[in-house]
Amino acid sequence: QVQLVESGGGLVQAGGSLRLSCVASGRTFSGYSMGWFRQAPGKEREFVAGIRRSGSDTDYADSVKGRFTISRDNAKNTVYLQMNSLKPEDTAVYYCAVRRSPYGSSWPKEYDYWGQGTQVTVST
Repeated sequence: QVQLVESGGGLVQAGGSLRLSCVASGRTFSGYSMGWFRQAPGKEREFVAGIRRSGSDTDYADSVKGRFTISRDNAKNTVYLQMNSLKPEDTAVYYCAVRRSPYGSSWPKEYDYWGQGTQVTVST
């Protein structure tokens, strides 16, 4: 069993930056792939970014490429999402997720564990 706790959300002005963190329990964390998803009111959950166990293989949604960066620190059992040049359309609840596999995925149903989410609000 893996427990995930997200933090770092808040209210920020358009064009600003925010850094999300997700701390995970479990001795085999380094062997899992990690992902960030987001869900806005009235919309389905969407993939934002993913990272495989090595930390060098990453994937991003087209809407965030060039603005967001996912990284992980296996020694600290932590994954990060650096969010720059934020836009109002980035407003959503952001969820950290773990897939019990070294291979990544953008499909929510392939992830085994989820955090409770952290609210990100971008104002104009």
